[in-house]
Amino acid sequence: MTIDSRFAVIAAGFSGDIETATAGLTDNDGSVRASALRALARIGSLPLEAIQSGLTDSDAEVRRTSAELCATHSSVECHSLLDDPDVFVAEMAAWALGERSPISDVEIATLIDRTTSHEEAVVREACAAALGSIGDIRGLPAILAACSDKPAVRRRAILALAPFEGGEVDAALTNALTDKDWQVRQNAEDLLNPRS
Repeated sequence: MTIDSRFAVIAAGFSGDIETATAGLTDNDGSVRASALRALARIGSLPLEAIQSGLTDSDAEVRRTSAELCATHSSVECHSLLDDPDVFVAEMAAWALGERSPISDVEIATLIDRTTSHEEAVVREACAAALGSIGDIRGLPAILAACSDKPAVRRRAILALAPFEGGEVDAALTNALTDKDWQVRQNAEDLLNPRS
């Protein structure tokens, strides 16, 4: 890749040059392919097949970009990327799932499972946040379990309780008021006593 070819693809996204942006999808360099996906999305001419293909690309930047684009393209399944070997791809997939609507039962089920089972804390954190964003009651047990995870996961899990109500939620928030991590305590305080 030359820097010029990437810049040409990026510029195409702003000028509406569909031909140049499309050509970038098959470039040998992953950063150009990722830029091409963004350019076509900006133009409004991104084929779903290009996103789908990007989800299995050999380059992590392309997969991460495709996962991000799935947030607004709910017909493209991306939950398999929660198990991507690149942690940042998996994290982005979780974020995208939390942003999309509608979301399928299998996508929610995968998020629920990875909230408690994924080996990377950053992915468990992102999955808990996604479940909170979705607000589906099926995700509540996983979010409650995440309230006992590592500090960064607990912080996000407490915030993910915001759309839910009930005794278990109240108990988790009350318990978090005495957490060792001050941010967990602050998040719980903010939810229990919101500022007007």
